[in-house]
Amino acid sequence: MELTTSWKEEGIKEGRQEGRQEEGQQIVLRQLCRRWNNLTPQMKNNIRQLPVAQLEQLAEALLDFSSATDLEHWLRQH
Repeated sequence: MELTTSWKEEGIKEGRQEGRQEEGQQIVLRQLCRRWNNLTPQMKNNIRQLPVAQLEQLAEALLDFSSATDLEHWLRQH
């Protein structure tokens, strides 16, 4: 019984983490696309590969970006 409960709890934890990641990706991409409509597929793909912690960093950093070039530089550094 304990083993089954442990697996279930781990599955719930992983599901929540995946949900946070997907939601973070969607929010950041939506913000960036609204600001610069010309994000390349490579830029979008790079953003989709970021873990939650880096998505949070990007969400804050994008407030200071003045062009899509700033985003490119940020992605190269992270």
